[in-house]
Amino acid sequence: MRAALRRPAALLGGLLVVVHLVVAIAAPWIAPFAPTSLLDAPLEPPGATYWLGTDDLGRDAFSRLLWGGRVAMLVAFAAGAVAVLGGALLGLAAAYRRGGFDDVVMRLVEMKLAVPTILFVAIFVTGFGQSVPVLIVAVGIIQMMGVVRTSRAAGIVLMEQGYVRAAQLNGESGLIIILRELLPNVADLLAVEFALRASSALLLVSALSFLGLGISPPTPDWGLMVEDGMALLESEPALVLAPALCISTLVLGMNLAAEGLADALGLDAARGGGG
Repeated sequence: MRAALRRPAALLGGLLVVVHLVVAIAAPWIAPFAPTSLLDAPLEPPGATYWLGTDDLGRDAFSRLLWGGRVAMLVAFAAGAVAVLGGALLGLAAAYRRGGFDDVVMRLVEMKLAVPTILFVAIFVTGFGQSVPVLIVAVGIIQMMGVVRTSRAAGIVLMEQGYVRAAQLNGESGLIIILRELLPNVADLLAVEFALRASSALLLVSALSFLGLGISPPTPDWGLMVEDGMALLESEPALVLAPALCISTLVLGMNLAAEGLADALGLDAARGGGG
């Protein structure tokens, strides 16, 4: 981490993420209004009372922007955690077992990658409902496929190491070997994967919300704010530009931090996310 932070780009990325995180945590105390409150002042221009103005329903745009960061980071980080944890365990299990189990896992990964993301989410949301937990699971599964491939490739290399073979000779179970011998030795790779997957998840959730498949109104969400403000772009540009800027800076920060961490750990192959 110290080596990564010595890189200016990685330091900038880390600062951007920290600023967004602090603001999101502090949103209940610094937001001047509740994010869903109707203030009977639709389309008020930015001013001293409403810093970014109000939307067409009379809700304070600045308050919704602050609370939207909480939702965005919750879904992005939670989906990234689901993707990394599930993908790592499945990929390492495939590397350990090989044979038929490995073939089945990789065919399932290929099948999922062949299904368009929007179609998969639409089916998932239709079957399980449009809620934050469902969205986290759906996006986590989407992001998981690349982690499976990356962790499987790393696990195959680790299976040739002496300490893994020694554990096998000692009669350790497959689960113990995966958790004790393989998983700790791909922790650096998974840290980079988490940053990449969380960044991709944030973009995906924002796009899904824009298309009406993500966060449901009236929950504050940056993607929803962009979609709601598009019809008013010429007269009220702040309603679109402010959430779009927040999405861009947070994604940029995550990507810069991931690249800096990958460089510091010598994991250039991990950059770009592996699909």
